[in-house]
Amino acid sequence: MSKRSINGTDFTAMVLTGADQLQQHAEHVNSLNVFPVPDGDTGTNMNLTMTAGANELRRNNTASVGQCAGVLSKGLLMGARGNSGVILSQLFRGFGRYAAQYDELNAQQFAAALQTGVDTAYKAVVKPVEGTILTVAKEAAKHAVYYARRNADVVELMTEVLAKAKEALAHTPELLPVLKQVGVVDSGGQGLVYIYEGFLQHLTSGAGGAPVFTPAPAPQAAAPAPQLRKEPAAVPAVPASAQSQLSTEDIEFLYDMEFFINRKLGAGPASVFDEDQFRKALSQNGDSIIVISDDDTIKVHVHSKAPGEVLNLALRFGEITQIHILNMREQHRELLTAGMDIAPMPELFADMPAETTSVPAPAVPPADDLAPFGFIAVSSGQGIADIFKSLGIDVVLSGGQTMNPSTEDFVNAIASISAGHIFILPNNSNIVLAAQQAKELLEGEREITVIPSKSIPQGIAAAFAFQEDEPVEANAENMLEAIQRVKSGQVTHAVRDTLYEELDIKAGQFIGISNSKIVAAAEDLLSACQALLSHMMVNGDEVVTVLKGEDSTPEATAQLSAWLKETYPEAEVEIHEGGQPLYYYLFSVEP
Repeated sequence: MSKRSINGTDFTAMVLTGADQLQQHAEHVNSLNVFPVPDGDTGTNMNLTMTAGANELRRNNTASVGQCAGVLSKGLLMGARGNSGVILSQLFRGFGRYAAQYDELNAQQFAAALQTGVDTAYKAVVKPVEGTILTVAKEAAKHAVYYARRNADVVELMTEVLAKAKEALAHTPELLPVLKQVGVVDSGGQGLVYIYEGFLQHLTSGAGGAPVFTPAPAPQAAAPAPQLRKEPAAVPAVPASAQSQLSTEDIEFLYDMEFFINRKLGAGPASVFDEDQFRKALSQNGDSIIVISDDDTIKVHVHSKAPGEVLNLALRFGEITQIHILNMREQHRELLTAGMDIAPMPELFADMPAETTSVPAPAVPPADDLAPFGFIAVSSGQGIADIFKSLGIDVVLSGGQTMNPSTEDFVNAIASISAGHIFILPNNSNIVLAAQQAKELLEGEREITVIPSKSIPQGIAAAFAFQEDEPVEANAENMLEAIQRVKSGQVTHAVRDTLYEELDIKAGQFIGISNSKIVAAAEDLLSACQALLSHMMVNGDEVVTVLKGEDSTPEATAQLSAWLKETYPEAEVEIHEGGQPLYYYLFSVEP
């Protein structure tokens, strides 16, 4: 089958088929995780990210490829989870920026859009690593640009793109030694190959229209909904909304408004959109303002006491669509009548995928009542969440390896905190990019600092280091120093045989991981814990914190405690209930 160009209908069908292909192979992508741990989640993250984009495109597709690419970009951006999901969203964000000017893409334009996507993704990653999804995308796009100069057929071009992507994927172990050592290809790159396979599958099938796409179900291991702090704590932030203690009349900006502005429809000739001026105008009679814009579409969320003025302002810049207005006083009265304490916040934009986590939103006080600081932390396990809340964390997002929060989860959490400056503790290396992406989306609107904590112990250490009487810069520096001092360790079990550095690991063995390196493997849990802690402890007089997982037993913990007391009598040992899944113990060691 030959095809000289693709329009919005073609692109939508390609994306939905690609999403379906990825969904079918998500577990295989998960299995390519370098560490043989039971929670490899690259496939899950990419699948949920792609599902968010596909669902958005299903609802808002048109015959224009530029408009469809923009819709996909927005869905992926807000639904992005994990590093692989964020990079995937950036690839198609760049693609969408290039395609925005076209209703159809020929072969050269399609190739150029792929290349723009690669450029955008590389800029989004502070230290790009070759041998990853970035390399696969780069090599495929580079070849696409070369091939499109000589061949104008889009189907043949996509065939070449897929072939080059597979070739680049096969080469990833040569670029990233740890892949070669373990005997796998890059998992994110494999996920992208599956998406490209779906693209080609539709182009060669000759099918008309978009295929049926079933949204991915939420993972079985998904943690409970995020929680807001209820008890007073050290951080001077506004506590979670206890609705029974709030007077209905105190809700000043009572109309919760969400809508889109279509810049291509209804705008007058002089409707130059200035995002900063638009926000300032909204703030005159509103707060909780979120504006996300590109050349064609503007997403708006605002709490306002003058909804008519908001809509009149918006009409200057285009046609208003998908309007949702909620009277929060009315909702508050209903909640009081029903005896409920915390009001559920509507999704930031009501047309986002259903699997997106929502965060309860407290009533927002006037600007002069804002707390100076607020905190968001990601936690895995109820015990760990309780520890964070006791340290003054305002919003605890349930997450970790088994379920990474999306960019939209962070955006919603930020919107729910009434504080002048917000610190985010991702507490997982695979969540940092999503937190950073949320910060960038709200640039100029909220003051946010992401502390790049990569483990639960680092996050706890950072929270301890915070001093409410210190300025933002000093606190950021203190927290960064704290996460560098702490050593993090975790014990789980291997799900497959692997050779990692000098360790010959067998499936079912217990493995100890220290600062992202497997340093111990043993047949029994206590031996793995002993080997890991012996590696982590240098002087023997450190402070050791043990967080018990949901699969740990009192007998194993008693044995571990006795060994620590006997082997390291000078160490200060604290043992707490963590409740984290899959990891029997989390350890932190500090001088």
